[in-house]
Amino acid sequence: MSDTVISSKAAPVRFEGVSKVFGKDVIAVDNIDLHVQAGRLVTLLGPSGCGKTTTLRMIAGLEMASSGRILIGDRDVTRLPATDRDVSMVFQSYALFPHMSVLENVMYGLAFSGFAKEEARNRALTGLELVGLKGFDTRLPSELSGGQQQRVAVARALVLEPQVLLFDEPLSNLDAKLRRQVREDIRAIQQDLGLTVVYVTHDQEEALAVSDEIVVMRNAAIAQIGTPRALYDAPNDRFVADFIGEANLIACEIVSVAGELATIEIENYQHTLPARGLPPGPATLAVRPSRILTGGATGVEATVDKATYVGVRMEYTLTGAFGQVFAVEDNVDTPFEIGTTLRMSFAEKGPVLLPNAP
Repeated sequence: MSDTVISSKAAPVRFEGVSKVFGKDVIAVDNIDLHVQAGRLVTLLGPSGCGKTTTLRMIAGLEMASSGRILIGDRDVTRLPATDRDVSMVFQSYALFPHMSVLENVMYGLAFSGFAKEEARNRALTGLELVGLKGFDTRLPSELSGGQQQRVAVARALVLEPQVLLFDEPLSNLDAKLRRQVREDIRAIQQDLGLTVVYVTHDQEEALAVSDEIVVMRNAAIAQIGTPRALYDAPNDRFVADFIGEANLIACEIVSVAGELATIEIENYQHTLPARGLPPGPATLAVRPSRILTGGATGVEATVDKATYVGVRMEYTLTGAFGQVFAVEDNVDTPFEIGTTLRMSFAEKGPVLLPNAP
């Protein structure tokens, strides 16, 4: 863990065998165990319908667990309503009152929490300063950009000084440039204040950029938990490899294992990499697009089916007996032409062996 100072209000969150069933047989979350450490930003990541938003809503008390226990700090909150949990939530929509000023919007929750008007005003002004909106207090939401409106929503949640701050797809309404800026703002605020944050997104790049830890979810269960780098470099299975950072999945044969290293073969081309406990036999190789090398003297024969210039790099679709892969190259000055036959190999580091299972 970094040297970030943890807020005295920040609390851990723990799920113990938690399930959520809608109706008689729709399982939204299936018996998950999860521990979010105090002062950490943990992202729930996965495709639509995987259970990530339901998990977030159970922390907030907007959905009640069907079984299991949910603890915030040392307190069992499983059956407590949302109003009795010390959490704040930032939603996908900013949910700002258009007729209220920025300051009034940020003060709104404080007034309901029983703060005197002057204290609420001072807290709200401090909150606006924390999110970089000092001097914006008299403006209306319509006078702000999308990114500024989202920061007002963050300030409104922060001023309540919750034990846990929750984000539900907070950047989905912003354009690409603003998404990058606001996610950096959220991460900086979380680290500066030492907050416990649980963050939901389906965007892999967003999750990699903001998280201390990522919980990858699939089919109402947890597929893998790890740091961004651990998930990117060492996925457990095909789903995680493909979902985190777009991996090419190529069938291969492990021809030998010596200690912790395996030698694989694809069409007479051999490559050595960590065995990850797998024995000789059929396996799957996960290779990131940037770890595919093209144009060398050795490798697997491939044909360039597509070549796309995207400014800072070239993107290629390569086809061969192994199937089809997506590769990227920094060389934009002398790109390969469509129809070119070349040799495709792999970088020394990066490719990962996975069990040969769906």
